[in-house]
Amino acid sequence: MAVNLSKGQKVDLTKSNPGLVKVKVGLGWDTNKYDGGSAFDLDASAFCLNASGKVNSERDFIFYNNKSIPNGAIQLSGDNQTGEGTGDDETLTIDLTQVPAEIQKVAFCITIHDAAGRNQNFGQVANAFARIVKDGTNEELIRYDLGEDFSVETAVVVAELYRHNAEWKFSAVGGGYRDGLSGLCRDFGVQV
Repeated sequence: MAVNLSKGQKVDLTKSNPGLVKVKVGLGWDTNKYDGGSAFDLDASAFCLNASGKVNSERDFIFYNNKSIPNGAIQLSGDNQTGEGTGDDETLTIDLTQVPAEIQKVAFCITIHDAAGRNQNFGQVANAFARIVKDGTNEELIRYDLGEDFSVETAVVVAELYRHNAEWKFSAVGGGYRDGLSGLCRDFGVQV
């Protein structure tokens, strides 16, 4: 049975699931129906961070134009441009045993592509979530539903997977950014 988290909660991932090697982090969302305007294009991304909370290089920023870290331990499924349908819109597959030691945390984010140009924000997005499932069986282990707390934000740090005492833990973050992907990149050390 999956553990459902609220904003700010943390849970052990590997300690409570001994022998866990590969997981998928699924991110999903729906856009609210409204008249006019451009279609939404939301994107999942991940920042692979060192102990200082920054990427070691731009290769540690996973998004639709860089779908994997160099050793392949973390990979993005692809770019779902519509978010149509139920379930995960985009997923990242992670081999926990192969994540390089210098990566201490992985921040999972959802951004709205060209939000300013399209006059869009997360106030127009509903049912956003992050979940962790066992790779292969798709058994849901952890789920975090964001809720509807955002109005002007164009990017959200949904959750983090981080190392603690040789174990992996999962944290429900739910932190919004008004300045979109560029704000995330700036804070995590990616030059834009």
